[in-house]
Amino acid sequence: MSGRADLWPLIHREREALAADLAELTEEQWETPSLCEGLTVRQVLAHLTAAASLNGLRWFAGVVRCRFDFDAQVVMRLTEQMGDSAAETFARFQAVTTSTTTPPLPKPAILGEVIVHGEDIRRPLGIASDRPIDTLTAVAEYYKGSDQVVVAKSRVEGLRLKATDGPLDTGTGPEVSGPTLALIMAMTGRSAHLDDLTGDGVAALRERMGDRPG
Repeated sequence: MSGRADLWPLIHREREALAADLAELTEEQWETPSLCEGLTVRQVLAHLTAAASLNGLRWFAGVVRCRFDFDAQVVMRLTEQMGDSAAETFARFQAVTTSTTTPPLPKPAILGEVIVHGEDIRRPLGIASDRPIDTLTAVAEYYKGSDQVVVAKSRVEGLRLKATDGPLDTGTGPEVSGPTLALIMAMTGRSAHLDDLTGDGVAALRERMGDRPG
């Protein structure tokens, strides 16, 4: 991965790309269920806005306020950023695309959040996600070695992950191969992307997600 100080331009680029993809959504599209269970695409965007608006002090204050219920803090903060309309939700996100404010998370995790939640939004809307392969590879390399923000490392332990569109080739064991973005989404628990993957390790990955073929 490139130097972590250099990740802010990538983070900003990914936020701006997501904003461009969502600029013409209808009211109905904003209410589309995302890949985050129980959240609409509008709510996921508000979550990304919250993440770009919280410094460490405000983040910790929210954790205390929610009695260390981290999920409750996520809901509280995204609700704060919803505004009174989808247009306002979108405008608030546009206003933070170049923000360097962050909760106490490593920069690769911030980049990963934009990539993963961007796909949580784009896929249900049928928006193709042609993200730069160097950015995707950096995110995949981070997730395969970390359980810090989301369980990923443990989910793919004992599996070989091999990208068909980039240089990612990591781990040992039954192979899981496919597009780098699909590997990232599967690493972070999105079963919707399992059908984009092939190899003897897919069944194990599906079982670890508690997903069964339909």
